[in-house]
Amino acid sequence: MNKLSDKVAIISGSGRGIGREIALKLAAEGAAVVVNDLDAGPAEETVADIVARGGKAVPCVGSVTSPDFAERFVNTAIDSFGGLDIIVNNAGFTWDNVIQKMTDEQWDDVIDVHLKAPFRILRAAADFIREASRKEAEEGREVFRKVVNISSTSGLLGNPGQSNYSAAKAGINGLTKTLSKEWGRYKVNVNTVAFGLIQTRLTQPLTNGDASIDIEGRQLKVGVQPSLLKAAETMIPLGRVGTAEEAAGAVYMFCIPESNYVSGQILVCGGGRS
Repeated sequence: MNKLSDKVAIISGSGRGIGREIALKLAAEGAAVVVNDLDAGPAEETVADIVARGGKAVPCVGSVTSPDFAERFVNTAIDSFGGLDIIVNNAGFTWDNVIQKMTDEQWDDVIDVHLKAPFRILRAAADFIREASRKEAEEGREVFRKVVNISSTSGLLGNPGQSNYSAAKAGINGLTKTLSKEWGRYKVNVNTVAFGLIQTRLTQPLTNGDASIDIEGRQLKVGVQPSLLKAAETMIPLGRVGTAEEAAGAVYMFCIPESNYVSGQILVCGGGRS
């Protein structure tokens, strides 16, 4: 039997990159997955890939920062699959600048997507989780649910040019610690995976001019100078950048029954650099 059979997972930002690999991994282990992306195309493509491999998935398209998104996301899982067992708060982007040049918009937008959106999603799930836990306790069953929040080594160590992102990721670590204490009585394991340098479109080498991504009509520059990537690799004990599949594996470890007695922890997935 697959380790996540009969489980239902919602994964924000799962149309592309690390989020997509998390969705594919959990679905391969039996979970029914709600796939979210800002754009319909990537979300529907990931859903189609899961279904083609024999899994179960539905899309929930939209920005995690929209006021009505959290309830819609949670209800998509309950309405489509009858429950909710795993929440992965993964969606995000970077918008870097040194502090004297950072605008309020840059600060607010990054805080909103990385910290406020996970808070809203978890708050929206609270009623279902409490009620489900109560019923299971009355039936004499111990059912564990999982929350995996995505952080970064920037939230642990800081990173020049990322005061907004580092602050948001430090905040998600605090949210994890607190919620593990609030939700322990409901048999919910709440943990964080903090990524180091992982291969994604945000960390691609800048070899052909400036690359950019579209975030709700804004073109934001992404990518890293090859010389900086090379220098970063020398600080990683394993000697290379991580893959999106490896990042998904770290999240998966917090979703399986073997982690039922692990909560309130921050796991660094950084090739030995922490």
